[in-house]
Amino acid sequence: MTPLLQVTDIAKFYGHRIGCKDVSFDLYPGEVMGIVGESGSGKSTLLNCLAGHLTPDQGQVNFDTRTDGLRDTVTMSEPERRMLSRTDWAFVHQHARDGLRMNVSAGGNVGERLMAVGARHYGDIRDSATDWLGRVEISADRVDDRPTAFSGGMQQRLQIARNLVTGPRLVFMDEPTGGLDVSVQARLLDLLRGLVREMNLSAIIVTHDLAVVRLLADRLMVMKDGHVVETGLTDQVLDDPQHGYTQLLVSSVLQV
Repeated sequence: MTPLLQVTDIAKFYGHRIGCKDVSFDLYPGEVMGIVGESGSGKSTLLNCLAGHLTPDQGQVNFDTRTDGLRDTVTMSEPERRMLSRTDWAFVHQHARDGLRMNVSAGGNVGERLMAVGARHYGDIRDSATDWLGRVEISADRVDDRPTAFSGGMQQRLQIARNLVTGPRLVFMDEPTGGLDVSVQARLLDLLRGLVREMNLSAIIVTHDLAVVRLLADRLMVMKDGHVVETGLTDQVLDDPQHGYTQLLVSSVLQV
């Protein structure tokens, strides 16, 4: 099977400081990869390099495009990469406000992404938006409300609807449950797990919360000081960590 994403020797430097270095992995269709590590470990830098928000200083990010097979997104033209981010890619921000138009209605937020890929029929766009609000557990009668009237959990679910409405194949998630109450987190995680399975999504999830990757991720990468120090099946890494840093991460959670 051809990997959906093939990452080879990605590195990013900030002067003499390492953002991430020598990161390589393959991600297959329908697979979820978790990336964990404490603040400053390089996980968000890596995610932003993969998603095209940062330009890596070295390495390749090959994506299996629908028309041309594996293409290095680092060397793609900006218009090509922008179209990819509207169609086959999606990015869920930690803070929903970073991924939403706060002065546009809930339905408009979802509909904008459809319009960006060529949808023009207002009735069809509104119907699709309303359908997706339902799929993320937002009532249809809130379709004309602005995100500012929503709770934090609802804003995050709206951001997910906006991202998934075009049927992407790869979703990048940056601390998707960060800053939410525990009960809201649980509901959001259940929703995400259901959507990932239903849509056969591939996803890369950055988080410091091991419970999130335990629930969502098939495989796990542990990062420290910009380097991947351990990788493997999620349960295997969490239940029998080999690297001292991973052991420390796991034991700190168990002691809470």
